[in-house]
Amino acid sequence: MSYTVETINDCTKKLVFNFETLDLTAEIKTAIIQKQKTTSLKGFRKGKAPLSMVEQVYGPQIQTEALNQFVQNQFFDAVQKEELRICGYPTFENMNYEEGKSVKFDALVEIFPTVEVKNLDKITVAKETVSVSDEDVAAMEKNYLGSRAEMKEVEGDVKLEKGHFAVLNFQGEKEDGERPENMKGEEFLLEIGSGQFIPGFEDGMIGMKKGEKKNIELTFPGDYHVEDLKEAKVTFETELLEIKQKIFPDFTDELAKEFGFESVEDFKTKTKDNLFKQKEREVAEKMHQEILEKLIEANTFDVPASLVSQQEASLREDLSRNLKGQGFNDEMLKEYFEKWSGDMTDKATFQVRSGLILDNLAKKFNVEASDSDFDAKIEEMAAGSGMQADQIKSYYASDAKLKGNLMYAIREEKTFEKIKEEIKLK
Repeated sequence: MSYTVETINDCTKKLVFNFETLDLTAEIKTAIIQKQKTTSLKGFRKGKAPLSMVEQVYGPQIQTEALNQFVQNQFFDAVQKEELRICGYPTFENMNYEEGKSVKFDALVEIFPTVEVKNLDKITVAKETVSVSDEDVAAMEKNYLGSRAEMKEVEGDVKLEKGHFAVLNFQGEKEDGERPENMKGEEFLLEIGSGQFIPGFEDGMIGMKKGEKKNIELTFPGDYHVEDLKEAKVTFETELLEIKQKIFPDFTDELAKEFGFESVEDFKTKTKDNLFKQKEREVAEKMHQEILEKLIEANTFDVPASLVSQQEASLREDLSRNLKGQGFNDEMLKEYFEKWSGDMTDKATFQVRSGLILDNLAKKFNVEASDSDFDAKIEEMAAGSGMQADQIKSYYASDAKLKGNLMYAIREEKTFEKIKEEIKLK
């Protein structure tokens, strides 16, 4: 055997190769013949140049390519022989080649670590009770009726409160006296309590009356997306022009039918059921997160840096897309990622550890996602979205990656159900 294997850590191996005799003559000869077929040299038609001339012109390049091919072949042969589950690309080091005589080199490669999850029976998590109140259903009813509501001015000696809509003029002034145009608004409609403005602004307006003016002193958050406004102290001059509120129509069977329900009672029944399932999912996600945190705490192992790097790149791509949708430009994105790079790496590391642990437990419990599981998930998604099951199924079936991601998620869900049978729920 022309190599030895050294263990660097749980997920890194070094393969040390040493070929004391190495003759690449045959490989180089074959490569020259292949090169001749595609080469056009001055004075000769394509593929007709003499081998000696092709060798003279391309010899060093072909020799280098032959050596590289030899190195890669030896590496992958060793990987197969040792049954290494590699991830990422190998790094070749300490290359020492004596032409026509010998070659030595090292290959550093990351592998999937061997994960053996222990102490499942020692993990305890809280199981929250799920319930849907009449207030929850009423809030959903209000959302449906929002498109039919009328905005009307509140008459009389009324103070502004949460739920009201304020029509206001405002102008922000920084400590140095600057009054930026992007901190100015005229006849601006603001729902009080919506959190649309920076923290403290809407609370500062509560209690104002129509026609009243007020200065609201605020400090911008430290993570505000505009650099020169981070932690800036600003005074907002405000004038409340009007107080408005939404007047919602009565929810009748006729309106319920327009929203796709048979009646008001049908709306309440289906809405309560959908809200219950939604809350169940939220509670399950919270419990799953807690389970993963405790499993990671109880099971330590090295994780491949290449997997963390890939996961972090995926997170950045998704977050960039969302932030651009909120108006972030490239400079703002760069600044954001520079500030939160540590958090992104931590999150990516957590997700890689979680994936490796869940994969180990899925194998332990013989969990797989079947076609029947896929069909059941499609039906569940259809019931929750109001779309036709065939439409959703066709969407996932048209993209192998999308379907693969869904099957992976189903496998994880089934794995969590097995985990819950092993841990303690209180």
